[in-house]
Amino acid sequence: MRSPLLDTPGAVAADAPDDGVAGHYGDLFAEQRAFLAGEAMVDRSNREVVRISGPDRLSWLNSLSSQKLDDLEPGRATETLLLDAQGRVEHHLVLVDDGEAVWAHVEPGTSAGLVAFLDKMRFMLRVEVADVTDAYAVVSVADPARLTPPAGAVVAGGDVLLPRDLLPGHLGLRLAGLWAHEALRIEAHRPRLGFETDHKTIPHEVGWIGTALHLNKGCYKGQETVARVHNLGHPPRRLVFLHLDGSADRLPRRGAPVTAGKDEVGFVGGSARHHELGPIALALVKRTVPVEAPLEADGVAAAQEVVVPPDAGRNVQIDPALRRRIR
Repeated sequence: MRSPLLDTPGAVAADAPDDGVAGHYGDLFAEQRAFLAGEAMVDRSNREVVRISGPDRLSWLNSLSSQKLDDLEPGRATETLLLDAQGRVEHHLVLVDDGEAVWAHVEPGTSAGLVAFLDKMRFMLRVEVADVTDAYAVVSVADPARLTPPAGAVVAGGDVLLPRDLLPGHLGLRLAGLWAHEALRIEAHRPRLGFETDHKTIPHEVGWIGTALHLNKGCYKGQETVARVHNLGHPPRRLVFLHLDGSADRLPRRGAPVTAGKDEVGFVGGSARHHELGPIALALVKRTVPVEAPLEADGVAAAQEVVVPPDAGRNVQIDPALRRRIR
């Protein structure tokens, strides 16, 4: 979907898969600062929205996904994963229950597969699944407590699911582009499906333990792999934060190789220019890469900062202080 806010003077489209929204509106760093100050909104209306209603919705989702959802309180935003039988991540959902339905937003292009899977798993339960992307747009703010949401909107933490006809009003806030949101996401070490993940990614590798996966809940598909890694072993790869060489005139491409000397050791996820830190990125690298090793990301020199420790697994948890600023 192409956002109407792309017609705003100065708007420059983001790169695929985010090319339906603006990457920036002419002043990237000022937009980041305005967003953090609670003065700006980010248009993320290329994300897709799924609504799940019915009295069995929470217990049903609890049985299918990685998060404990059967006692989810109305209004409390959370995240969950759908895994395959080998524990590999297939879907990442940011969701909230409003007392009548669960509202989830997902990556562009993934809602059709998600809805098809959920419909297949309904059996005789009292649940209804609908793709409502045509009717609702996702926007993000840094301080939802300062908002008075318009009628029909659903608030999920820092995200607002806004009726699409209200999107041109952008909540009365200044506009900040998606590149501002990405810079702050990367700074906060938050993985994004399809950016810092591939078809082999398991939750331990990218630090989704605790934030999107509950270790002490009932069975769900893929749980055996999660439990085995947590109790007995270590994931084969780990998420790292990269401080990039500021003298380079470009950012690494998403999916480009990360190298240590002559050896390819991983791939680049998201990259961005941060208003304080300069050029930064996230990458997924082999667990055995020394934490002090200098790296190159798509040919750009990079110093790594640990996000997921090399010994992640049994009793190793990600420092919650790293989960800061932005969902």
